[in-house]
Amino acid sequence: MSDAPTAPNLYDLPRPALDAQLAGWGFSPQYRERVWTGLYRDGVMALGDVTGLRPDLQAVLQERARLGHLATHHESFSSDGLTHKLLLRLHDGQTIETVLMRFKGRATVCVSTQAGCAMGCVFCATGQMGLSRHLTPGEVVGQVLHVTRILKAQGETLRNIVLMGMGEPLHNYDNTMAAMDILVDPKGLALAPRFITLSTVGVVPGIIRLADEARPVQLAVSLHGATDAERAALVPAGRRWPLNELMDACRYYVEKRKRRIFFEWTLISGRNDTAEHAHHLGALLHGMDAHVNVIPLNPTVGYDGGPSVPDAVRAFQDVLTSYGVPSTVRQRRGIDIDAGCGQLKAAVERKPRRPLPVAS
Repeated sequence: MSDAPTAPNLYDLPRPALDAQLAGWGFSPQYRERVWTGLYRDGVMALGDVTGLRPDLQAVLQERARLGHLATHHESFSSDGLTHKLLLRLHDGQTIETVLMRFKGRATVCVSTQAGCAMGCVFCATGQMGLSRHLTPGEVVGQVLHVTRILKAQGETLRNIVLMGMGEPLHNYDNTMAAMDILVDPKGLALAPRFITLSTVGVVPGIIRLADEARPVQLAVSLHGATDAERAALVPAGRRWPLNELMDACRYYVEKRKRRIFFEWTLISGRNDTAEHAHHLGALLHGMDAHVNVIPLNPTVGYDGGPSVPDAVRAFQDVLTSYGVPSTVRQRRGIDIDAGCGQLKAAVERKPRRPLPVAS
């Protein structure tokens, strides 16, 4: 396994940090703007392709910096052609999952923020594998750039980003937010913050920090249980941040940001999909500006639960409606290609494979 490259990956740097780095190398403001434009508007694949630089500055750039492109280690396509799952290889041999999903009139990418995950959710393939390391900002941004190039080749553009892949975004807060700053920068990719959703298992300090920093992304909280005992059985992080603390943080977020919060509820047959469970959830969220995304379980090898049947899903929603809590059944995508978080990585790495080139 290779050591981390010493030259800075320019994708790791939001524009103010890139400006400071380039200024230290002797670049004037006009040339710093050219580099940023080359990275994110022109989408250069090599630093030698950045146009409009003096030869001496071009040489400095190529000697002292690098572009950390992610290499495709494995990919698969759903039978309906709407889901494209990528297992991307990082410089140190770690692999992460990125999923491109096409819906009517829009394309969405689901990106990872960690290699593995420390949260240990029992029904999640990523949680079952544990945490290897945090991703850098450039490794998060690199996933979006990788998918953007795929879409551009087909005459399409990216609209939505969901931070729902491998890892807990709020456990890697600083790197995740640096990546968001790069992605929404109006002089770069200029992606709209309202189309970016961050999903957390309920890292209370991170939720409060998101509110205090007025981060403009949408927030989704994975709940899955409406009592401490039921939630902790599925989401071990619930033992660290019990429901009363989590809900206080969520109410603080709603009041501070003046925006709706989304809750995710994976419906597992017989375990959290009964009318009693729905009543507990409805009572917990009653009066809050909240919306519940209910998601029938995507089964994994390491968990013996199964998805709720359609009648149970409808009954669950009916109970929530009686409490004034709106809900939507989130469409499951790519079931035939292990598209659930961590499943492709687990499946691929169970089998010996011919070594592929690592990312630059």
